[in-house]
Amino acid sequence: MWILALALGIVSQYLFVGNAAGISVVIFILGFYGLFFYAANGRMGGFDKWQGQSRSGWLLMVPIGLLVMTYAIFANRFFHLLNGVAIMILVAAQTILLTRSGSQPWHKAGFFPDLVHRCIVKPFTYVSVPFGIVSNLVLPSEGIRTARGTLRKVSLGLLLAAPILIVVIALLASADRIFQSWLTEIPGWFQGLSVGEGVVRVMTAGGIALYTFCYIWGLLVHKPADSTIGSSAAVNSSNSAEGNEAQQKAQMALDPISAGTLLISVNLVYILFAVIQFSYLFGAANGLLPEGAAYAEYARRGFTELVLVALINLVLLLCGLHFVRREGVWMERVRKVSLSMLVICTVIMLVSAYSRLSLYEDAYGYTQTRLLAHGFMLFLGVLLVTAFIRIWQERLSLSKAYICCAVIAYVVMNYVNLDARIASNNIARYERTGIIDIAYLGTLSADAAPALLKLQEKQPDIESLNQVVDQLKERSRSRDQWPSWNLSEQRLR
Repeated sequence: MWILALALGIVSQYLFVGNAAGISVVIFILGFYGLFFYAANGRMGGFDKWQGQSRSGWLLMVPIGLLVMTYAIFANRFFHLLNGVAIMILVAAQTILLTRSGSQPWHKAGFFPDLVHRCIVKPFTYVSVPFGIVSNLVLPSEGIRTARGTLRKVSLGLLLAAPILIVVIALLASADRIFQSWLTEIPGWFQGLSVGEGVVRVMTAGGIALYTFCYIWGLLVHKPADSTIGSSAAVNSSNSAEGNEAQQKAQMALDPISAGTLLISVNLVYILFAVIQFSYLFGAANGLLPEGAAYAEYARRGFTELVLVALINLVLLLCGLHFVRREGVWMERVRKVSLSMLVICTVIMLVSAYSRLSLYEDAYGYTQTRLLAHGFMLFLGVLLVTAFIRIWQERLSLSKAYICCAVIAYVVMNYVNLDARIASNNIARYERTGIIDIAYLGTLSADAAPALLKLQEKQPDIESLNQVVDQLKERSRSRDQWPSWNLSEQRLR
């Protein structure tokens, strides 16, 4: 089932990515039904013994077939869109009826909520099943210490690293044109295919394969997902509650060889990217830029993608601290060094993102969202430094440290007086460039008034500024009741 679902996903991305719907819909539906009938025949013993609702399900073949054929016969895009929704609903209803998976007859009102549950909610409860099948194939038996076993563990690490690297490389390529140009120059792998298109194709194939498998599995298995798939032994019923919990935690923990392979694979990409960032931070990236790219524009873009990568790395870091088995002195050193390198590369990304955002603000002005992004990056930096300490000092409670950091950071952000900083920074930018967004400053609170009044004294001829100051004063006078007393409002009055 899993192999056929993967084949369906690979074929589907070729049919749909970059192509309008046509005969591709017919081919996809035929492939889906081939997988469905194969799985149902193997799981339930064929269709000839089915009774009851299955008869109604067979009749749905007529409207489904006719609607699917419209994609190959007609070119009306409006009906193509409507038919896509109708076909999905009818196929879901038919598969539920044929497998007798629904709790309600098709003509009852309760059938539709059951259909929605089967299509949207239940497949996600079986997401672990295909990964359990894969891990059962690649993980060695307990106690085996052979080269073949090590190779399987490394293969599992590469398998786990692949989707992470796809997302990370796509974000880094979007964030940095030099990194993107280096990727596109790699011969063979990316010839005739952009990095973005490759990511879309892989995600489309994987998403269709995973959802199709989990949906059909949910129809054919009328019990909770087997949590024992991929495990080597069942839990002994005579064990104590503490023993059960420890065994479950050990089963969830990733093998150190697989974890090390994953971390090293990710770190190799990050080290390459860090080299580019050092050239950017020290001003040497101008000579490395692709033809037609301006250094100023290159430096100002990409901070959002870099912050997203930093968040992904923080999740990897926490998993590396808590969900990797501790085996042997050397493997423990590899784990700690790999996690430390991950922290260092992430800090470099945050410094780069912080610098890019500063340049962006210098070009386009300061806003509350941009200053909050600065604060969030600093907060992430503190979390990463704390995690770095936790890597080498295991007695440190990371949860306690993170909670304390979060509380302190939130209080500090309240007392840095964002509106006052926004006003003063925009005024300083105005004195350098002669450009200022007075309309935006008018949306700030009374906290910005002192800086605006100073600018008004220096530049009394700016008519729009006088209007903004008058609006702030008027707004402050309308809040002079004692329950609304506020120091900033009082100073402005």
